[in-house]
Amino acid sequence: MRISSAVLMMRGADVWSTEIEDISATGVLLVKPDDWKGKVGDLYSLDMIVGEELNIHVEATLARVLDSSLGFAYARIPPEKEVPLWNLLGGYADKLEPFDK
Repeated sequence: MRISSAVLMMRGADVWSTEIEDISATGVLLVKPDDWKGKVGDLYSLDMIVGEELNIHVEATLARVLDSSLGFAYARIPPEKEVPLWNLLGGYADKLEPFDK
């Protein structure tokens, strides 16, 4: 699901501000910040702000480094953030393929 959203990426004392390129039920693709440093396998905290009301905080492992993007796999989603994330993704799926009863 392609969305435009701000993200704060944190690992240890390092913090980067970036944006979401794509998000799914298993992970997220972020724009690679210019000053980013790290390696595949590193664990990050991602604070994703979607719209004006939704803030989703997850832990994610860096799975892929591309020229201009970083691919993360969710390592831990706090229980209170699972439903908002699934609602976000489900709502998007419903827009692509409306559910008819």
